[in-house]
Amino acid sequence: MSDAQTPCNKDRSLEQALTNKIIDDYFDNSESWLRAILRMCIFSLAHLDGQPVFVVECPNQAVAKRLSRKTYPFRGLVYFLTDNFNGSDRTLFCYHESTKGNWRCFDTRTNSWKILSNLQSPTAPTDS
Repeated sequence: MSDAQTPCNKDRSLEQALTNKIIDDYFDNSESWLRAILRMCIFSLAHLDGQPVFVVECPNQAVAKRLSRKTYPFRGLVYFLTDNFNGSDRTLFCYHESTKGNWRCFDTRTNSWKILSNLQSPTAPTDS
């Protein structure tokens, strides 16, 4: 999610398609407002403090704040997506503060907002 790690928005069509598939499959019985705002987001897995976290990248502060008050459905989603997530259901609801270059994220582990300058996506192992 940091500038060095985040692909250009126009190159994120695969991630958006996968996010939409997850929304269709997992949130099919959720309220329509929730599905509508989730379609503006991108889901990803990242690492924070050496631990994997589920990240919901929101388009703006209003969406992030609304989702931060509706965290329960995401606990089950983490288990749905990953069979072994180290027993953690930690989710970050983030939006980019373009003027400061930081990400402001609601962390479900602490139930508080924090500012992050670097949230790295996991990298695939390379052949040696």
